[in-house]
Amino acid sequence: MTISLVVGASRGLGLELAKRLSELGHEVFATVRKSSPDSLPAGVHVIPNVDVAEEDAGKQIVEGLSQREVDLVVVNAGVFKADTLEEPNFANQVEMYKVVAIAPVLIAHHLVKAKKLASKGAKFILITTEGGSIALRTREEGGGNYGHHASKAAANMVGKLLANDLYEKGVTVAMIHPGFMKTDMTKGVGFDKFYESGGAVEPAEAAASAIDFILNLKREQSGSFWAPRGPRDIGEAERVLGKNLPTPLQLPW
Repeated sequence: MTISLVVGASRGLGLELAKRLSELGHEVFATVRKSSPDSLPAGVHVIPNVDVAEEDAGKQIVEGLSQREVDLVVVNAGVFKADTLEEPNFANQVEMYKVVAIAPVLIAHHLVKAKKLASKGAKFILITTEGGSIALRTREEGGGNYGHHASKAAANMVGKLLANDLYEKGVTVAMIHPGFMKTDMTKGVGFDKFYESGGAVEPAEAAASAIDFILNLKREQSGSFWAPRGPRDIGEAERVLGKNLPTPLQLPW
């Protein structure tokens, strides 16, 4: 049986990723920040009270896995707090970098150190976003949201470096833009006004397409950045990359 770990499964996409993997017959471990959400399937092993912004999160995850080695790790934990050049917030920026770009390194470190990644064909996936693509941030799109976009760009670099470090260990690493979703996170920064025009989807739909892509991810794709749902919700895709773009779509840095 495939053993999967979803980091950040309390709600939204992470919750749906855990549910989808469980439906596919995986043995699923899922970290949550507090106690177990009632909406997680009964068969999912919950690792509670894991805050990836804290230094000991990786150790907690290893302990929660007990004697298991995992075949698939999906690091989904994230935070999005809007900011502008006129009103930057230092604490919010630090939190976004800690959760999005620093935590994955420490999680990977502890999993490798404890030999928790399966020796044959393990996958380590970072849920980032097209917002972390420097090439797609055009002048027409404007600025702002420094902490969100820059921490995601940093996470993409983290994924690339992890792919290099883990290659000889047989681990495939990829960064995934799962799509523009209708979640509390996007609503919390006012993006719900773009749901209709931006083609936003429910987290369950995004989770299904992301998992399908991840399970079919090839070894030679390690270290790359993808949009499994294609360009449909990426506003600057055609301006930057041209027309008639494929699905799934490899995204530029």
